[in-house]
Amino acid sequence: MSIISPTSLSVTSNRPQHLVSGMNQFLQSLDITFRRDPTNARPRINKLNSVKDVDQKKCGNYFFLED
Repeated sequence: MSIISPTSLSVTSNRPQHLVSGMNQFLQSLDITFRRDPTNARPRINKLNSVKDVDQKKCGNYFFLED
């Protein structure tokens, strides 16, 4: 379940979801995308408006488990 709130007075909660879809929704609200580092497979945050960031946002893939 993800809870999204711009202030403590107004809260929106969503039903439980699978990991990838829940993380995609959460990261979309933060405007952040992740990629896997090819050398060690660690998740890395893409730089804002980088080529990878823009491509992933167009596809709606803010987070993924595998390449």
